[in-house]
Amino acid sequence: MDVLRRYMTTKHDDPRAEHVVLATHATLKYPESLPLDWGNKDPIKRGAVVATQTNPKARNAIGTHSGSYTVYRALSMASGKYSPTHKPDLHNTHSPVKIGPYPSWFDETKIVSIDPWGLDPSSNFSSLFEKGYDIRPSIAVTQAHLQIPEIHDAIKAGRIKPDGKLILDNMDIKVTKVAIEPVWFLPGMAKRLKIEEGVLRRILFQESGGMYPELITRPDLKVWLPPIGSTTVYIFGNPQDLANPNIELTCRVHDECNGSDVFGSDICTCRPYLMYGIEHAAATAQKGGVGIIAYYRKEGRALGEVTKFLVYNARKRQEGGDSAATYFKRTECVAGVEDARFQEFMPDVLHLFGITKIHNLHSMSNMKHDAITGSGIEVVNRISIPDALIPKDAQVEMEAKKAAGYFTKDEVKKGEELAKVKGRDIT
Repeated sequence: MDVLRRYMTTKHDDPRAEHVVLATHATLKYPESLPLDWGNKDPIKRGAVVATQTNPKARNAIGTHSGSYTVYRALSMASGKYSPTHKPDLHNTHSPVKIGPYPSWFDETKIVSIDPWGLDPSSNFSSLFEKGYDIRPSIAVTQAHLQIPEIHDAIKAGRIKPDGKLILDNMDIKVTKVAIEPVWFLPGMAKRLKIEEGVLRRILFQESGGMYPELITRPDLKVWLPPIGSTTVYIFGNPQDLANPNIELTCRVHDECNGSDVFGSDICTCRPYLMYGIEHAAATAQKGGVGIIAYYRKEGRALGEVTKFLVYNARKRQEGGDSAATYFKRTECVAGVEDARFQEFMPDVLHLFGITKIHNLHSMSNMKHDAITGSGIEVVNRISIPDALIPKDAQVEMEAKKAAGYFTKDEVKKGEELAKVKGRDIT
């Protein structure tokens, strides 16, 4: 109790604040809470998303910043190492490049899962900061150099060359990096899903174990910051060129695969395809175009890494071994669904940068392609992963995807030929 009392007293400067409100209701509205007019062209009239806990009366959103890391922040506070009243000093944290605003920022049909005005809020909402509002960024931009072995190999093979501007003599690649937290505008998300907002809120409430009662009790709060991973974007070339449809744009939309992306596991094509996309994005930028890699935290087709590893075991232990013919079936047996990613909200990140045309899309997924084109972005060319980059054990995945209708210009195996595509045993 001493820890809780110290936390609550520090947070609210009131010993009586130990009382916990288990559910909030629409009657608990305060004058400090800013209205939100999603899609308004004026950031002040649109309103700032206030999801911080330093002044609960000013909050106009469900949830809080940092996604899944909120739990670690809570542990740090519980240990006494993090002050609950801390407000970040945002001086010199602004973006090194100008991004937006673009027409897509003002269109509720284009952006509903992120907050474009969450970029540099100290500039967008300076008058509100002066009034004491604790508004945190949900988007941050910085610049960096990438050191990637596959790029070194591409340079040595002569496919790309250092130019001293984008690719340096030491083979580093200069990039602009953008980190994006999820900020869900619930009415817009429900509309895109073609369901009622109340139905969406109820399912979100139930499937998160009742973690956010405001989803049910505060229909006036239209924005939720869910406790999920963020998205990271890497831009090759001038970020402002992304919005110019006359400038060639190469894009890879990539869903996280820790085993392959980071550790080089050979059971899938994730890292090779990602590296191929990076190489092409850099080469396009060197020719005067621009490249973008959007990296989404949707591990294991949004089923999670534990489920993914269970599926690996089931595939390799099944009668007849790991076969392309049963690739998706084993996933559904374990997870209940082949793929839980649901790509309808994925293009929001592309609309953040004003993208209206992608000349080279690195994706074989029709689900991704259709979501992008369905959102109003034109796709000119689709790029498959070259056969030479597919690891031997990943042939099962690749042939199964082709047979399932994924984009390819290659011959599609069926029936007995598909069943002959085998992976190695589990040992």
